[in-house]
Amino acid sequence: MSAQQAGRVVLVNGASGGLGPAVVRAFAEEGARLVLTGTRQEPLEATARELGLAAASTLLVAANLTRADEVDGLVKTALERFGAVDVVAHVAGGFKGGAPVAEMDVGTWTFMLDLNLTAAFLTARAVLPGMLQRGAGKIVIVSSRSGTQPSADITAYTVSKSGLNMLVQCLAEETRQHGINVNAVAPSVIDTEPNRQANPGADYSKWVTPESIAGVIRFLASDAARDVHGAIVPIYGRA
Repeated sequence: MSAQQAGRVVLVNGASGGLGPAVVRAFAEEGARLVLTGTRQEPLEATARELGLAAASTLLVAANLTRADEVDGLVKTALERFGAVDVVAHVAGGFKGGAPVAEMDVGTWTFMLDLNLTAAFLTARAVLPGMLQRGAGKIVIVSSRSGTQPSADITAYTVSKSGLNMLVQCLAEETRQHGINVNAVAPSVIDTEPNRQANPGADYSKWVTPESIAGVIRFLASDAARDVHGAIVPIYGRA
């Protein structure tokens, strides 16, 4: 087991989703102390049990990441428990599409921007003061291939991910002189059970696995990536 993240405090947003457990496992294997978030407590507890996480080094916090007060409260709780947030793996996000702009309801537009963009902004805003004070920190955000490759009928999702890419690059410009690295990974279709159910008959061998994405996230959060700032790393597999 590598000790790259041993003792570091890693915040994983979206820890109980399709990609989250693989990311949690990647950092747990390196001895990190973990702060895991999701919208509900029960799935977080199930994830912790499934991965065999030690209670002494794990904090589970249910939070709505689109609400500033809840994100600020989450980070405050993490600081009270562990004293710092050294790494953020922002895995939270979602997809809703299926209509052209002329037929799209405002709720879909707002939902996608809040879930995929505002949540990342609020998280970065909450953790950066501590990172800036310590002169160290890593933030890795999950974007999407759609952020750079537009498609019809998923405009809200695509715009939210495109904005996320620019947020990452702006944050990198603001923090690169302060010992902080901000980067993103941009997967194509992820091989999760919900995606398989939504795409019956697809060639799943061409999709990227959660473990593959988790490995890249772990690299970007490591000291080996100290000179990488503002990257949007494509993880497309063969899709």
